[in-house]
Amino acid sequence: MQRTTSLVFLVNFLIIFTSVVNQSRAGTCVETEGPCENCDQKCLAKFGPSVNTQCGNSQCLCIYECPPSPPKVCNGGAGLCSQNCPEKCCDTNCATKFNGGHGSCVTLGNFNLCQCEYPC
Repeated sequence: MQRTTSLVFLVNFLIIFTSVVNQSRAGTCVETEGPCENCDQKCLAKFGPSVNTQCGNSQCLCIYECPPSPPKVCNGGAGLCSQNCPEKCCDTNCATKFNGGHGSCVTLGNFNLCQCEYPC
């Protein structure tokens, strides 16, 4: 019985520790929403139920978890577009060459290039 209680305590401690670590890694954003009147309602309407509110220097402050940054997009090339390799072919080549890639034909001077975009 003592061993089971200790094991349960250890598992609970690890779960709590993991939760706290994940919360501390999340970025906190603060946005001013004008005067303090109806601060709670303004912040709740804009950022949802997980928002915290504060009134500082007569200004309503909404404190919330920052949204994740959009993935970075990189560019690359997959050769030339032509009658033999039109837009759809270019897109397929980009998907093959770059993980998650998409492509389109872009005219640059006299050249019709296959331009790829992919997450990096």
